[in-house]
Order: sequence, then structure tokens, then C-alpha cells
Amino acid sequence: MRGRGPERPRILIASNLPSTIRDLQRRKARGRRGLALIEGVRLVEEALAAGVAFKGALVAPDLARTARGTALVAELERHAVEVEEIGARSFAQLADTETPQGIIAVIEPRRWSASDFAPRPGAVALVIDGVQDPGNVGTLIRTAHALGAAGTVVLRGTADPTSPKALRAAMGATFRHPVVLLDDNGFIAWARTHAVTLWAAAADGVPLPKALGARDGERGTGPIAVIVGNEGAGIRPQLNAVAAQRVAIPLTQGAESLNVAVAAGILLYEVTRGR
Repeated sequence: MRGRGPERPRILIASNLPSTIRDLQRRKARGRRGLALIEGVRLVEEALAAGVAFKGALVAPDLARTARGTALVAELERHAVEVEEIGARSFAQLADTETPQGIIAVIEPRRWSASDFAPRPGAVALVIDGVQDPGNVGTLIRTAHALGAAGTVVLRGTADPTSPKALRAAMGATFRHPVVLLDDNGFIAWARTHAVTLWAAAADGVPLPKALGARDGERGTGPIAVIVGNEGAGIRPQLNAVAAQRVAIPLTQGAESLNVAVAAGILLYEVTRGR
């Protein structure tokens, strides 16, 4: 599509991409097809910079009204990504956000397996157990990546880390940070194979300073995995049973709890700093 004046990137008129996007709004479809949706200019830019595979992008007319939007479409086409345009109303019906930025892309994120994730001695990993809010899951992945965790293990009962909301909350961290989905047996086997020491976050656990002091005294160098769970229910009993230690963040009197992502950030920071 060309207008008068400077050449604009070629945009195709929509074909079957909208139906693909509707399908991928369901978790089962994302799992079956190995695809995911990302929305917004910055997240698409992050995916491109990280080398994520794209299967197509859908844009609204307003995207071309900004220099950044036009440049993004040009960059997608430079990477041989098919870009399709639909009307603003139809686009809004497909968007997952209340104020869409004019672009939705279909990507093929890397799928990590347990065999891909072998933490080195001294490494720290995050384990997410039953956190059901996708925004929290994305923030947990973003936090783990920012604090230098070797990777994140996602256990059953946890929101899909490749859902649109989780990917937005992760702010591109999912594209660069290993995220492994495991069931309980697979997780326990993985931890044993790699001699990973499991620390479970718990309100009634050993205060974090004391736990870190004991660890320093042992002079252990093996990897540690910090398990965080649902803010209401906590970590499941079967995981507490295999944890070497239950640790707690000391809170001021009258404070009941922390948001799970905030708690994970404190735990990861302190454990990583002490390695």
C-alpha cells in the first residue's frame, strides 16, 4: 500500500490472522499450537530485539500516524513478518487491553524443557506454585530475570506465563529468561538431578536473616531454588515436604503479608547477594 510522498511499508489487508488471534486467546489453543499473542508497540519491539519468531502481526490504521509505529512496521517487514491491517473497531474487539496501541502480533516463544535448564553451582532459580493471577506471574518472571535468577519453574495451578497479560507484565523478560513448565514429579526429579536445594517461602518459616546465616555457615555452593506460592493458600504441602528449609521475610507488627512478586524479589535479592 503506497501513498503520495515518502514510501510507506507495505501492509496487507487482513486474511485469516484475526481468526488465529481469537483462537490464541484460549490457553488450550496456545499450548496446542505453541504460539502466543503480544500486544503493544514496546512489547513487539522487545520481541524483535530478542530474536523471537513471528508468525504475523495485525495493525490498526492509527499505528501509522506515529513515527514509532511506522518504524515498527518497517522493522517487522525487514524481518519478513507479514503485517495485516484491519479497521479500528475490529481491532479493538480483538485487543486484550482497554486502550490498544494498534498492534497485535502472533509469536512462537521458545518452549523450555527440564533438560534445557541445568543451573550451575551457586545459581538461584525461582519456582512459582499455584499463582493464579497472570499479572503476578509475569511480574515474577520479570523480577527473576532482573535479579539474575538462572530461570523460573512454573508448576501446576499457575496462570499461563504465555498469556497476553502475563507477557505484558513480564515486559519482555519472558523472551530472554528460561521459563520451564513442570508437574510436581518432574520438578522433584529435576531438583534431585541437579542437586538443587529447595527453599519454600512461608509465613511461619525461619526468618530470612537466620536462614542466610545458616547457609553461610554451611558454605554450600549448590544451586538454590526459591519456591513462592499463592498468596492465600501458600505453597502446597507436598512441596513443603521436599523443601530443605522454610523461610520467612520478617514483617513489621500488624503487617499480614506481601504481594507474591514483592516477596519473591526480596528473597531472590537476598539469596543471590549471599551466593
